[in-house]
Amino acid sequence: MEDLKQVYCEKRTYSRKLDTHRHSYGQFLFPLQGSMDIQTEHQTLKLDDQHCLFLPSQCNHKFKSLDRNEFLVLDIPTRYLSGDNQNEESSGVYLNLDEQWSSLRFLLLEEVNHQHGSPSAVSHLVQYMSQKLNQRAYPSITYLHTHYQEQITIEELAQLEHYHPAYYSSWFKTKTGKTPVEYVHTLRLQEAKRLLQETRWSIASISQEVGYEHSSSLTRLFLRYEDMTPKAYRKSFK
Repeated sequence: MEDLKQVYCEKRTYSRKLDTHRHSYGQFLFPLQGSMDIQTEHQTLKLDDQHCLFLPSQCNHKFKSLDRNEFLVLDIPTRYLSGDNQNEESSGVYLNLDEQWSSLRFLLLEEVNHQHGSPSAVSHLVQYMSQKLNQRAYPSITYLHTHYQEQITIEELAQLEHYHPAYYSSWFKTKTGKTPVEYVHTLRLQEAKRLLQETRWSIASISQEVGYEHSSSLTRLFLRYEDMTPKAYRKSFK
């Protein structure tokens, strides 16, 4: 199936019958009424009025709606998309319908409701939405930056992205270049280095502050990444 020649933006309804397909183009879905159950290869989602969803091209998905429903749908040619948005192996991008996304939905809806809506206006909005997707913060990675001192499971992180745990680690590595465990070690190391430079805390106190029960764990971390002990690292700044 060839890609679309232009952006299509319209209201659609969906049936109770489970359907399965994929597109040669990207698609945005904004709930206006009701909800939809959607399953991609790596996610099982409930698309309601608090969320919106982007489906990249070639993303297999199953869907149905048990409610009376209406959705604002954008079918987007791949030339309008960039970066990860065109990744054919990507799963859907499930987004909170925050103030910015709600405003975009409103502007798109205005174009659809206007009998002589401007195709160029919709195209400009779509290009902005594509950029916003690429610049978005990933909930699980943001969470790690504020909770790296804690014991966090893969299941908890996967749930934040609405991914299956079996898929999450490989997804994480494509985004960061590290496994979740390596990423946590890096965050802990950065904070430990800062505390060694800026405080007179003991090595044991710093170890506990960054999430290690025993100072020997912090020592092993420094030997692995800095080729020296925490004590030697502190002395190098005196």
